[in-house]
Amino acid sequence: MSQQQRRPWIVGVSGASGTPFAASVLRGLLAAGESVDLVVSRASRLTLLDETGIAFRDAHWREDLRTWLARGADGEPDTFAVGDDGLGRVRHWAAGDLAAGPSSGSYPARGMLIVPASTACVAGVALGLSKDLLQRAASVTLKERRRLVVAVRETPLGGQTLKQMVALDEAGAVVLPASPAFYAGATHIQDLVDFVAGRVLDAAGVPHQLYRRWEGELGGGSRV
Repeated sequence: MSQQQRRPWIVGVSGASGTPFAASVLRGLLAAGESVDLVVSRASRLTLLDETGIAFRDAHWREDLRTWLARGADGEPDTFAVGDDGLGRVRHWAAGDLAAGPSSGSYPARGMLIVPASTACVAGVALGLSKDLLQRAASVTLKERRRLVVAVRETPLGGQTLKQMVALDEAGAVVLPASPAFYAGATHIQDLVDFVAGRVLDAAGVPHQLYRRWEGELGGGSRV
């Protein structure tokens, strides 16, 4: 696919706890045949190392991403198959590269998903700080009126963060707390992670089969 034909989803991973959410969203995008531009913040690399033991390195990002996406939410390695075709549709940009493609509104992109979004990330995007590529790409997404989904992962929420979330909503973003539901019949931690990831993809309009949808029948989840 030529660069002119390619219109990726930008996926930003911030420093909040919840790296399995990001992995599930990435797998869902690739399974749907989408292209991805990936921005992994400096803080999120520490969280990823703490939650999974995986060191995400710019020089070896493809190898590290394959290991990350293959890992289940329960920590089991090689839970998911990660093919070369999917990885071939991913482009990685260093978080400090403010000259990267997604820093410009003329760069073709479908929109941006921030998963998970820390409160610091929420504040930076709401205030338009653009202190790194993740925040800059989010600001560009808003100004270009493209879809921005912000999966906030924090509890409890302080007053300033709540105000900033309202500001994001007013600016056109979808503020989506990483809040799993249980009506889908979750029996495993991966089911809860996939529910949140599925809701992120729903907000982006990307088809998936990550969770059982509500069909108006009580007790459906208990029969899964």
